[in-house]
Amino acid sequence: MKPLPGGLFASTVPYYARFRPAYDPRLFALLGRRFSLDGSQRVLDLGAGSGALTLPLASLVREVIAVDPEPAMLAEGRRLAARAGVGGIDWRLGSSDTLLAMDVGPVLLTVMGASFHWTDRVRLLRDLDALIEPEGALVLATCGAQHDDLEPPPWLAVVEQVRRRHLDPERLRGSGPAGYPDVRHQEVLRRSPFSRIEEVHWDRTVSRGVDDVVGLQLSYSFTSPAALGPGRAAFEHDLRQSLNAFRPDGGTFDECVRTEAVIALRPPS
Repeated sequence: MKPLPGGLFASTVPYYARFRPAYDPRLFALLGRRFSLDGSQRVLDLGAGSGALTLPLASLVREVIAVDPEPAMLAEGRRLAARAGVGGIDWRLGSSDTLLAMDVGPVLLTVMGASFHWTDRVRLLRDLDALIEPEGALVLATCGAQHDDLEPPPWLAVVEQVRRRHLDPERLRGSGPAGYPDVRHQEVLRRSPFSRIEEVHWDRTVSRGVDDVVGLQLSYSFTSPAALGPGRAAFEHDLRQSLNAFRPDGGTFDECVRTEAVIALRPPS
């Protein structure tokens, strides 16, 4: 789990927290009930970014150790936490590769928001087995990913057409270190110490304006300002024109957004 070359994640920082859809509050309510979070626990947020999982969890536990390999993301997380008056967060520069050397200490939960595919999953699960308490769990959370059973909003085809006009096919893949893994996370988990899997999800409708749709694209690594480079202005102009042509009445761009969690626990002894 390393920063992308060229500062791709760093350049998404001004857009990430503002335009990415927030995790559904029902996720945090479920974790609170499921693990009896009462303000006394410690949680690790690995690949914390600007704190989309960190900040809501901080109100439920004693301490969240928020680890990310991108200094700019950590700085943004600190800023957002200070603005919201949220404490109890230990922001640390690091990654899955440095985890065992970071003296994190025992944690009840490790949460990861769409970052598991950036890691050596088998090694990370072995390392987490040494950190997560016996009754604890690993929680893999995503928000806004595409799903076969969710009809994509019609305006998304407009965005994809603009992407194809401005980006090469390899960049559009948005791949991790070796591309998105062929083996699903659940299969890797079933062969790990955390082989007992629970899956939950919640759907809700998110409405956006043109500026929000453009900002959302700039929050992705493959259409980040660094990735677009000198072509950023042309990309934004084309996208705005195309979206306005699609919705000339000035209406909103609605989307059904799913928050999904894979909760992985050790099997009963």
